[in-house]
Amino acid sequence: MIPLSFAQQRLWFIAQMEGPSTTYNIPLAVRLTGALDRGALKSALTDVIARHESLRTLFPDRNGTPYQHILGEEEVEFELPVVPATGETLAAVMAEQSAQVFHLAVDLPIRARLITLGEQEHVLLVVMHHIVSDGGSTAPLLADLAAAYGARAQGLAPDWEPLPVQYADYTLWQQELLGEADDPDSAGSRQLAFWHEALADLPEEATLPADRPRPAAASYRGGLCTDHLPAELHTGLTHLARESGATLFMAVQAAVATVLSRSGAGPDVPLGSPVSGRIDEALDGLVGFFVNTLVLRTDLSGDPSFRELLDRVRRTDLAAWNHQDLPFDRLVEVLNPERSASRHPLFQVMLTLGEAGSDTVGFPGLDARTEYNELQIAKFDLTFGFAEHRTRDGRPHGLDITIEYATDLYEARTIDALMARLRRLLESVLTSPDTPLSVLDLLGEHERRQLLEEWAGPVTGTPDASLAELFSAQAARTPDAVA
Repeated sequence: MIPLSFAQQRLWFIAQMEGPSTTYNIPLAVRLTGALDRGALKSALTDVIARHESLRTLFPDRNGTPYQHILGEEEVEFELPVVPATGETLAAVMAEQSAQVFHLAVDLPIRARLITLGEQEHVLLVVMHHIVSDGGSTAPLLADLAAAYGARAQGLAPDWEPLPVQYADYTLWQQELLGEADDPDSAGSRQLAFWHEALADLPEEATLPADRPRPAAASYRGGLCTDHLPAELHTGLTHLARESGATLFMAVQAAVATVLSRSGAGPDVPLGSPVSGRIDEALDGLVGFFVNTLVLRTDLSGDPSFRELLDRVRRTDLAAWNHQDLPFDRLVEVLNPERSASRHPLFQVMLTLGEAGSDTVGFPGLDARTEYNELQIAKFDLTFGFAEHRTRDGRPHGLDITIEYATDLYEARTIDALMARLRRLLESVLTSPDTPLSVLDLLGEHERRQLLEEWAGPVTGTPDASLAELFSAQAARTPDAVA
């Protein structure tokens, strides 16, 4: 039997506990404009599934132990249903089709729908389960699909180089790399020792104070808030980070931790951050679940300046990245924090930084562009996403910011205010990087007016009588009241 990777094991156990769910569905939509060859597209999808074993893997179990059952190419029966829509109904149709659950033991972990908007206008919707895919899988999937479509449209089979490895090889290699858990000299044991020390006395919960009580179990329903920072601000943050020997990621981490701390999260703010997990170039062209999560602890004690905090973050992050091979799920298993169905273990806030990239896909004979398909799912209390725009010569050209939030916990106006505070902080640290963070003004006019006027309550006079005299007077007014 081929075992699951550590990351796959966690998703499999979640599915057993919670039942089939759309929480870990990954939708990918591509708008195809032009004369589409539907038969070639269906064949191309079948080619891609044949090429990547992960996409034709089922996850049954034997006596409670899950394993990978890889179907042979001839066993796969892949369909491409056609779903009609209009410009007005497209979003609803994509949301409905994206929200169909996978039964991991019996369903292919990938499905596709061809949504027709007209004779020359289609949207290809591909939905994969996270157990076989991640953010780094999008590029190889689309590249292979475009190449296969181009070949099939000419009546040919795709002529591509065989993949050097498959996901099952990675699973076995990962276990070999980490070594035996009971061997203190194994790579896994050494990395675990580092994380034991790095995460000692981690706060049980460090997040933005909620607007409503945390439910017993998270629904994973989410909302989204967006903003865009101009090129000047993007450039300034990049230069400030570089002056400190840090990276832009470290700068935005320091900023996010600061705004959370100033908003009530406390001085010790752990943030989750994904790393690709593709530590060998042989894995770059694979579709699979490689991404790992690091817990980056941000220490804001002692009221540092932003420059001082950036130096702390740099040292913490470099050490964490040097110990990034230990799977997050193994870390949780060993540290064994208090578990709750209502919150994520070890951290509740995720942080990502990537490139905005191009939405163009090279489908021969078609204008093909990826489209954003919002599932309105929040796996964490908050996810801060930063996406860099760059000029053709590589200069900073603006930052997109998104905050995905759990609607179980937060009102939209709370997240709007959080975004505004984050923007004001980023603007302030460029002009005052050596000012203590507590001194920086993060409040907008509306929040300041609420604090000083709307929430201050009425101003009353103070009587001249002593406390004893006031007590006696009150007793005389209400002699039968309970003291």
